[in-house]
Amino acid sequence: METHQLVRFSKFMSLVLRHRPHQYGLTLDANGWAKVEDLVAAAKRANVPLTPEIVKQVVAHNDKQRYGLNAEGTAIRARQGHSIKVNLDLTPLTPPEQLFHGTAEKFIPSIAEKGLVRGSRQYVHLSLDMATAHKVGQRHGQAVVLTVASGQMSHDGHPFYCSENKIWLTEAVPTAYLTFPTASSR
Repeated sequence: METHQLVRFSKFMSLVLRHRPHQYGLTLDANGWAKVEDLVAAAKRANVPLTPEIVKQVVAHNDKQRYGLNAEGTAIRARQGHSIKVNLDLTPLTPPEQLFHGTAEKFIPSIAEKGLVRGSRQYVHLSLDMATAHKVGQRHGQAVVLTVASGQMSHDGHPFYCSENKIWLTEAVPTAYLTFPTASSR
């Protein structure tokens, strides 16, 4: 299957599994899992030609590994990024000393004032490396990568979690734990 087709299916799956399952007649359990057959049926109702085979291809080829299948391959969930309440069964972990957050330059004034806030999502997403954070930041404009003093945050009592696909999550990052690049280094 062509990459652009997989991207189209992935975007639909993201919308349904992370943000609007009820709009498409899909029910997620408390941990965000849905039966693959129910996801396929929801897609059919939306005139999206998703099949169980395509679902498996999207899971296997998604560069960010956004989705996970259960051991039997009969249920699927998004690994993070939900704007609806789900319990991902995450265990608090000690993060590396530094993590990174990619954003667009236009959001820097708000972040400088409020820190990183989760907005409509359950968590703020942080990357292990600057390159990944830069890629994330490019989605919304001129990318800026912020450094997060995650080790100090954790020491100060802020919980961190790591999703199955190695995205670090926390509820918020106060400005005191952020390092902003200088304008000349952006």
